[in-house]
Amino acid sequence: MMKTNNVWLIFASVMIFILSCENQQEVNNPGITGKVTNSSECKNFQSEGNKFAEADTFSCVHYLYDPATHNISMNHINSGFNCCPLKIYCEISTSGDTIIIREFEKEQACNCLCLFDLNIELQGINQQNYQLRFIEPYAEGKEPLIFEMDLTSGNEGEYCVVRKGYPWGE
Repeated sequence: MMKTNNVWLIFASVMIFILSCENQQEVNNPGITGKVTNSSECKNFQSEGNKFAEADTFSCVHYLYDPATHNISMNHINSGFNCCPLKIYCEISTSGDTIIIREFEKEQACNCLCLFDLNIELQGINQQNYQLRFIEPYAEGKEPLIFEMDLTSGNEGEYCVVRKGYPWGE
């Protein structure tokens, strides 16, 4: 009887250890969700008169938080994708106070890259400090889009990084 209790105690201890290790890794937080609600056409192919509102060497995020609904509307300006992505979407995950937004394209149907503006909506956001980290398919080796978002001191803001090299400007 004593050996059976010890086995269960050891088993429970091992399970608690394993679960605590898993909690320290990046996991999806069911409380924070989000999606791309709209994306522009390829900006590189637009006419010169309305090509870029922001310089093509900037990749920026403008955000607006609604504390009543716990939602954030954000616009990711000049995000790089294939010229013919078929569909642009994102996956949201969290790690501690970091919100990770991974951007994807469904297809690479053309042999070129292009800049797009994305509207992204996040739900389940509490009014606190967060770090936002965007993971973009063609930004490897470029300035990462990672920034602090302090929703306790304001409901809107923006952050930009300079990027040079295709598909961003020179």
